[in-house]
Amino acid sequence: MTYVVTDPCIKCKYMDCVEVCPVDCFYEGENMLVIHPDECIDCGVCEPECPPEAIIPDTEGDVDVWVERNREYSEIWPNITRKGESPADADKWRDVKNKWDEHFSEKPGTGS
Repeated sequence: MTYVVTDPCIKCKYMDCVEVCPVDCFYEGENMLVIHPDECIDCGVCEPECPPEAIIPDTEGDVDVWVERNREYSEIWPNITRKGESPADADKWRDVKNKWDEHFSEKPGTGS
């Protein structure tokens, strides 16, 4: 089992989850984070730290597409180990639904 980052993270990227991860398995894109599914140890400490509730276990419903997206982008984006600045308009995007198709960016973040 692993945890994955899903649609609600896009354009929010609060990064509270990064600080608590004991194995540094988060990777940073321009406007969201992902978890490397092979590095996650299933401890679950990141899940309650996510304000928009974007982090879920891979056993919750039909999340196969998110496992694959997390895997794909964690292999090309830089690792992030410290909380950075969230976007200034993160709260505005928090409750927007279905952001993947219109707002997802494949560009990498800066990492840390």
